[in-house]
Amino acid sequence: MRIRRWLTRFLLLLPVVIFLALGGIWLFLEGSLAQLDGRMEAAGLAEPVSVTRDDLGVPTISAGNRADLAYATGYLHAQDRFFQMDLLRRSAGGELAALFGPAALPIDRSRRPHRFRSRAGAVLASLPVDDRVLLERYAAGVNDGLAALRARPFEYALLLTAPAPWTPEDSLLVGWAMYFELQGNFGRDLSRAWLRAHATPEQVAFLLPTSSPWDAPLDAPAIDEPPPPVPPVAPDWYGRPVRRAAADIPGIDDAVGSNNWAVAGERSGHGGAIVADDMHLGLQLPNTWYRALLVFGDGTGGQSRLAGVTLPGLPALIAGSNGHVAWGFTNSYGDYFDLVELRTDPGGAPRYRTEDGSWASIERIEEKIAVKGGAEEILPVFETPLGPLWAIGGKSYAMRWIAHDPGAIDLGMMAFERALDLTTLLDAASRAGMPAQNMVAGDKAGHVGWTIAGPLPGRHWRPAEGFAYSSTEAGLGWQRHQSAADHPRVVDPPDGQIWTANARQLAGPAYQRLGDGGTDIGGRARQIRDDLTRLGRTDEAGLYAIGLDDRALFLAPWRDRALAALTDQAVADHPGRAEFRRLLLADRDLRADTESVGYRLVHDFLGKLYQQVFGSLDETLSHEFGPSAGSFRTANPRWAHALARLVDERPPGWLPQGADDWQALQLTAIDATIDALAKEGLPLAQARWGARNRARITHPFVRLMPALARWLAAPADLLPGDADMPRVAGPSFGQSERMVVSPGHEDRALFSMPGGESGHPLSPYFLAGHAAWVQGTPGSLLPGVPRHSLTFSPRP
Repeated sequence: MRIRRWLTRFLLLLPVVIFLALGGIWLFLEGSLAQLDGRMEAAGLAEPVSVTRDDLGVPTISAGNRADLAYATGYLHAQDRFFQMDLLRRSAGGELAALFGPAALPIDRSRRPHRFRSRAGAVLASLPVDDRVLLERYAAGVNDGLAALRARPFEYALLLTAPAPWTPEDSLLVGWAMYFELQGNFGRDLSRAWLRAHATPEQVAFLLPTSSPWDAPLDAPAIDEPPPPVPPVAPDWYGRPVRRAAADIPGIDDAVGSNNWAVAGERSGHGGAIVADDMHLGLQLPNTWYRALLVFGDGTGGQSRLAGVTLPGLPALIAGSNGHVAWGFTNSYGDYFDLVELRTDPGGAPRYRTEDGSWASIERIEEKIAVKGGAEEILPVFETPLGPLWAIGGKSYAMRWIAHDPGAIDLGMMAFERALDLTTLLDAASRAGMPAQNMVAGDKAGHVGWTIAGPLPGRHWRPAEGFAYSSTEAGLGWQRHQSAADHPRVVDPPDGQIWTANARQLAGPAYQRLGDGGTDIGGRARQIRDDLTRLGRTDEAGLYAIGLDDRALFLAPWRDRALAALTDQAVADHPGRAEFRRLLLADRDLRADTESVGYRLVHDFLGKLYQQVFGSLDETLSHEFGPSAGSFRTANPRWAHALARLVDERPPGWLPQGADDWQALQLTAIDATIDALAKEGLPLAQARWGARNRARITHPFVRLMPALARWLAAPADLLPGDADMPRVAGPSFGQSERMVVSPGHEDRALFSMPGGESGHPLSPYFLAGHAAWVQGTPGSLLPGVPRHSLTFSPRP
């Protein structure tokens, strides 16, 4: 009886306990929301600073000087995005296990040999005093913003830990995190070296071309480079049947992207240049970028006004406009990394042979990796004058990466905000310490131009670029960076337009200053160039529309090849093939629209064809170097050009094993596409592109705790777009922002981005503006009517 009475009381009290627990959790989570209104005092300010926010949470930060602005920017970054900043610094420094435990050790072990945490202190000490002050004031703002939260950011509550304070060195680590993001394709040299060792020079020349018919360089209509002939015989390893099921073989959707383009003043209605930029990155919540309007005194009685995007962790405007010049970036994919095979001492001494025959030492350094919930790990790291040692595939290599060099990271990009014309901006870009990027820019007077922002290695040109080489070979590395004057640039071309899209930028000899570090095949670049040409005289809306172009011009020839293979005889007694042909014929206007069936069929057909021809090579390279390092696509982003030549020229010596002829091979790929869709339960007529290209944009915690997706994920929208067209879109990769701006005419500028300003799921700004990005609807780059106001006053 007593047990029943206690059970009854417990059941009566249970709803109250649950309510109180949920209320406590809610209050805790609410306590980690950013403060939007009020007044506060801050140490170190010279003058008051005001922050207003509009309906999307976009801040306008107004300060009397640049140092005070850096403080307030750090404060806002911390309150809205601290966990994002923390992941960036930890990923660059190899310090994630201290936050996530042993599961993060593989990442830390791969990053720690670069010793960027150790390098950051030396870099900080070498910076000009004004730059150090900005980083110190930014760090002070970050730590004050973090301390002002009534509860620690929710991520740390779930991890049962506390956030570590921010330091000026951490901002430098954020810069190195972007080096990993933009230049961290270390497997390219490995895969290319394997191909060179297992094929004849003629076969390598065909498999790894240096250009393609799709290239659209800035300095010529095309690249006048005859393609190397297809050798009569394929390598021994080529075209073997794959050992795994097709579904287990990695797909062909490579994460390559970023577009920017510009038109000169003679082609705009107001006489100023117009610059467009959409930087393609992995998409997650919160978004990479933090949009802001930054206003501050310029020290001469005037005012500077910066509109664009910032990167949490840094005090600088990354892309946007200062009212005089506007700029945006795409990844340049130059040759900024060498893999040097070390001829080590056969006697076992820690040294290797150099190019002059002498010995150079290999230093052993013990890196201590903190592990949450476990013992500290001691990681031996081996350092050489050429870079850290990497043992893989049974060999020892030095990783000669420009990110290790002095000058790889600094605050040189802060000079962009002071540039008054295009020439000054391009000069500053050539001196900046940042991952080398294609900068496309324009100024208020109507001039447009391109250059490489960031350091370039001053190596001697070598024909075998992108291949590993021996430490005993002379003259293949670099000892210095190219001077700013040596950075190639294109300014005010006759047609008044500039564009880049990760492809080869130049046809002429100046391209040798960059080299090929994995440039794209050129389909996007050509489509953007032609879109610009068709626009003629235009405006911001015209340039914005180019970023939404999802016409499948690159994929259309593959549709024609599939139709050519689907002859009347081929479809006879094959209802699936007949339906495949009918659907392709019905979809003449091929585009990556969410409703398009034809696009998905052609896309998947190309993927199955790739698997049949190069799938066994991918298996071999993956087995040799690991799935993240080895693949033919890694070695050759122009793989589709090589595949197209095989299908069109039909060389008998390159027919994969088991195929009767090239038509039969294509029919097998079509049949495999039909079978794969059938296994998904999809009739061909219902195989729409959007069902395959469904958004998967989540907070990093969703990978750890999938149940949190209800609160920490964007809607699973159907996304138009794909690779090899201006509207690059994948489930979790794509346009991290779309921006079109003319300096001096920022009130006309257009903008959209995935996710919102806040990284907190309870914030009204967590997904504010996201739906407009999905739909391709532009908003204003400048913040709207202020809805909230926060003021900082100097502490007496």
